[in-house]
Amino acid sequence: MARSKARVYTCCALALLCGVAGVVCVAVLLRRKCPPDAFSSAAVAADSGKCSEIGRDILQRGGSAVDGAIAALLCTSVINPQSMGIGGGSIFTVMDSSGKVRIINSRETVPGKFQSDLLKSCPKTFQLVSGSQWIGVPGEIRGYEQAHRLYGKLPWATLFQPAIQLAREGFPIPQIQGRYLLYIDTNQTQPLRKLYSDEDGNLLKTGDIVKFEKLADTFEMIANHGADAFYTGKIAEDLIRDIEEAGGTLTVQDLESYRVTVTDAWAVPLGEYQMYIPPPPAGGVILSLVLNILKGYGLNSASLTGEQKTLAYHRYVEALKFANGLKKHIDPETARKFTEDSFADHIRSLISSDTAHDPQYYNITPYLDSMGTTHVSVLAEDGSAVSVTSTINHIFGSKVFSPRTGVILNNELSDFCGRVDNISPGEQPPSSMAPTVLKSQSKTLVIGSTGGSMITTGIASTLMNHLWFGKSLKEAIAAPVVFVDSQNALKFEPNFDKNVIEALKALGHNQQTAKNFYNVVNAVEKEDGCICAVSDARKLGQAAGY
Repeated sequence: MARSKARVYTCCALALLCGVAGVVCVAVLLRRKCPPDAFSSAAVAADSGKCSEIGRDILQRGGSAVDGAIAALLCTSVINPQSMGIGGGSIFTVMDSSGKVRIINSRETVPGKFQSDLLKSCPKTFQLVSGSQWIGVPGEIRGYEQAHRLYGKLPWATLFQPAIQLAREGFPIPQIQGRYLLYIDTNQTQPLRKLYSDEDGNLLKTGDIVKFEKLADTFEMIANHGADAFYTGKIAEDLIRDIEEAGGTLTVQDLESYRVTVTDAWAVPLGEYQMYIPPPPAGGVILSLVLNILKGYGLNSASLTGEQKTLAYHRYVEALKFANGLKKHIDPETARKFTEDSFADHIRSLISSDTAHDPQYYNITPYLDSMGTTHVSVLAEDGSAVSVTSTINHIFGSKVFSPRTGVILNNELSDFCGRVDNISPGEQPPSSMAPTVLKSQSKTLVIGSTGGSMITTGIASTLMNHLWFGKSLKEAIAAPVVFVDSQNALKFEPNFDKNVIEALKALGHNQQTAKNFYNVVNAVEKEDGCICAVSDARKLGQAAGY
């Protein structure tokens, strides 16, 4: 009897082992399906390989998606300070492991005092706008604080250490940062030029070692004493003193009274996905409108063949023109209707398949295009995700540098130009920033773009190419874009299909030449247990994961 029981136990044990072995084999086979450059657990896509790696390292140490994003952003403020920093603001779209998505809005605000005729000094055509009169109250650090309070796992100070080390020890100026040093004007921006000059007063160049020691001191104070160290006390006083000396109007009270807002994300159905976007003043509404118009055309891989390709891109640029026409009319009270299918259906009915129209047809109100910003996409092991876009607006923002704190200030108030007739204290300027998370039953896609007015173009083009045209995420991000500017002129990125360009011109579209394209998409996608992370090659970025 005992011997037969033993046989039964042995058989059961063998069966269990076979079952476990089978599961392991299936798991291994499934894992083998992943592309060689994919990750199995988590990934970060930032503007640079260094900052992606710093974010990844934070995740590997047990940090949350938000922890990884903050560390990557702080790194980016050192590696690409022309794009973002703690003198600016950001918008987080955060999905927790349960699937709930919230928006943390720390965009800059209008100070209590500002030039009463500020909007009259707006340029008539796009140009880099510098000067202390354009500085908004920075919200960046308050945004990190709120995000960390809600979702952080590692100690606050830990997130700052990699950026502090980079800033204090110095590093060779990367190619992208070096490309923009010539934007530093010698007369108006002496403190900023001095930051980037050697002992003989010569402007540094790509490959030269740069150190941001004052910024490292500021980071250290914030790391040790929390966000309040930036908004009150010595750092705040030093920052305001430097702004005042540059002719600015910000006060200590402006900093002290700054508040972050936390809201639920807006959800928009997009095929099998729910697309989560930030509400105004962010640009998620414009993005969702363009995509809602396009989804009604049933685009697929066949749309890229022959005349179908011209038709697809004609409808795409027409959607962008109507979106441009709505930019001046987007506010939180009315914006919801622009995300509805019925509104997209109406706009689609106005799009002719065989011709373009005069600007008035799209109800275009002149506004200024913009550029700049950075984006970080993070997907953590527990399925939580962060899509965050951060900016000081134009290249080096206002070009006002605070020597006492190491902070470069934004020029965010210029985003009001052409969009509103007047401004008031505490108001946030409208933005194209659209940090987005798409979630289906089996997939998660975390995506966002930089490039000011080209943000919508970057994200919409990537999603159109990836979700509908069947391109891989990497191919979709790399695909040449067509940008529709504020005057409804079409600007084609180099290598765009020449046949389509000529066909669109024949339909009556106005083509102009763009000097630069600033659309830079960073995205992370999880499907079937495989994580694909892509940092846009346009900014020489590289993702990292494990």
